[in-house]
Amino acid sequence: MSTPPTLKLPPCARAYRLETGRGTFAVHDARPDGAPAGTALLVPGFTGSKEDFIALLEPLAAAGFRAVAVDGRGQHESPGPHDESAYEQRELALDVHAQAEALGAPVHLLGHSLGGLITRAAVLLDPAPFHSLTVLSSGPAAIAEPQQARVRMLIEALATLDMEAVWQAMRALDPVETPDRATPPEVGAFLHRRWLNTLPEQLIVTGRQMLAEPDRVAELAAVELPKHVVSGTVDYAWPVPLMDAMAERLAARRTVIDGAEHSPNAEQAAATAAALVEFWRGAVSLRSA
Repeated sequence: MSTPPTLKLPPCARAYRLETGRGTFAVHDARPDGAPAGTALLVPGFTGSKEDFIALLEPLAAAGFRAVAVDGRGQHESPGPHDESAYEQRELALDVHAQAEALGAPVHLLGHSLGGLITRAAVLLDPAPFHSLTVLSSGPAAIAEPQQARVRMLIEALATLDMEAVWQAMRALDPVETPDRATPPEVGAFLHRRWLNTLPEQLIVTGRQMLAEPDRVAELAAVELPKHVVSGTVDYAWPVPLMDAMAERLAARRTVIDGAEHSPNAEQAAATAAALVEFWRGAVSLRSA
């Protein structure tokens, strides 16, 4: 679970509902003062939301890029049905395509954690709406074995308990990843609210995806699109050496953010934004060459 350092949107950003051909999605949209050098679509991970990218919005806009962070269907403030089939990976990938088109594709695509698997699927469906792909703290296949056990427990709990009961159980079992004394009260309250707003069907189906995701690196490597693999120095979901190897297989740019773990976007936002901007500027030149 990513914990945003703040909930306050910078002056360059606004919150609204993005209308697409596949429904409406809650977004945070940050824009530079002048014409943007490009538009980035930021897709959050498991249990996450658009707020996970708040700390990136101002530095990305200051560098000249429009940055749009989205809640996926059934996540936090985006609506979704109580139907598990709506959250299959292909459906979520098609949502990404619709979001990109609504923003005036092509866009630079970024997926964090589970979002990395979803954005990869979107690119494999059709890379045309995208200038580039950045996978942030996301690996080549299923999550690491210790995390698989945790996700299985969560799926089982969601099938029998209500969301509040599951939240309280998570707090009891793992206080490090839920609100504690180091978390500002307003952020802790947000994490609770976000959890309650997210549909259990979305969590159950996407959780299963992280348990069963096949290795699709060879497929992605065959797509002629600039690629970037970003992580912290430590990651509990996918070991960092696994992401190193994935970047090599993809012939991708590789960035490791010092002082960050699974959420460089929230933990070391300035360094993460700088790495993204450098990559996006080069990606546009490469695609136009």
